[in-house]
Amino acid sequence: MSAESSVLSASAHQASAPSLSSITFEYLDAPQTLLGDSLRHRSMVWTRNGHGLVGFGTAARLHTHGEERFARARAWFAQVIEAADIIDPINRPGSGLVSFGSFAFSFTSVFESRMIIPQLVVGRDEQGAWITVTGTAEELRDLTYEQALARVNAAMEDAAIAATDPGTIKLTSGQLTAGSYVEAVRKALGHFEERGISKLVLARDVLAHSTSPIDLSAVVHALTERYADCWTYSVDGLVGATPEMLVRVTDGLAEARVLAGTLDRAAAGAADPEFAQHRLFEDPKQRNEHQLAIDSLTDSLNPISHGMSAPKEPFILQLPNVWHLASDVRAQLRADATGALPSALDVAEIFHPTAAVCGTPTKKAGVLLRELEGLDRGPYAGPVGWVDSRGDGEFGIALRGGILEDEKLMRLYAGCGIVPGSVPEDELAESWAKMRPMRQALGAE
Repeated sequence: MSAESSVLSASAHQASAPSLSSITFEYLDAPQTLLGDSLRHRSMVWTRNGHGLVGFGTAARLHTHGEERFARARAWFAQVIEAADIIDPINRPGSGLVSFGSFAFSFTSVFESRMIIPQLVVGRDEQGAWITVTGTAEELRDLTYEQALARVNAAMEDAAIAATDPGTIKLTSGQLTAGSYVEAVRKALGHFEERGISKLVLARDVLAHSTSPIDLSAVVHALTERYADCWTYSVDGLVGATPEMLVRVTDGLAEARVLAGTLDRAAAGAADPEFAQHRLFEDPKQRNEHQLAIDSLTDSLNPISHGMSAPKEPFILQLPNVWHLASDVRAQLRADATGALPSALDVAEIFHPTAAVCGTPTKKAGVLLRELEGLDRGPYAGPVGWVDSRGDGEFGIALRGGILEDEKLMRLYAGCGIVPGSVPEDELAESWAKMRPMRQALGAE
């Protein structure tokens, strides 16, 4: 099944749904390192602690942009599911017909949001592993498990690139220089009262120039090894390891991990084991920033759910580069008038953008962001993840990552929450700490 022969694509103005068939097989005697062994330069990835999905090839895709990007994606995927013939004896989240997705942060972005249905998916969860093959009915006629395995091996070979020396990385300013970022933070602090804004998340970018082609599989491998507790993603050149789950939907249960409040672990005093407790958990500025993010999410979740569970206090999430204040929120989703529950893609649209990546209130913050940042975020801080034909899925916020712009150039992004009392130079330092995962994965640390 060649990628060229079976790709069915649609643009924002021609969102015709392809007629697909999908067959899922239990992956017998799957190796414990299944997902890690499957990573390739051109594979699509969503994984955490050895579980998740790796996709190869493209059976169908949609590109769209603007304010209606989520609505078009939802409508297109619904049409695909309605027309599809799906055989899925596994019947668990991520099995059967699946689409990976990556969405622009802003409706003004020139980046094209996308939905991609792979030709092949290798999946693993706590119960086992599976292989899903998707294509036309003719391509899948009489497909056997052995043939599916052979296709996976061929797809992995096709998705790899020739091994080269890692090369060296040089970092340069992106659309916003370090000095410009510090000035943008100062300006933001001066606008809070007049604009009615209590928090603004300002981002900056850095360019990573490599002397050799960048192998995304090596980057993803490095991220999964060092940041195993994060959700590592790779979709069409967008790569990273996000600590923030925008939403996970499983059989009508919605879960989210909210992060706001950050402390660079490099600043920790070796003689103070309670450094994070004192400087993060007990810091009024950090706690206020975190509460704004929690309030933003619960306000969005309330109209579509019941039985919400949100902790009274956050916990300290320890990552190799930083500490965060974190809270896990969960709620049972409400069915609509037809009895249908919101899908992961539905909820991702409702939640985006959160206060953790935009500000409070989000609409006013979004306007000020476009005035002060001076950059197109593209997919940075937008939803990235997957959704299946049942509506189950996981979308993280595309943080701690970058996007490959050509074979030797990657653009890295990081953002910081600005609240009254923020120190511009401290926020710049925090942005460097948040870029550390990608700098390490690229060998630029």
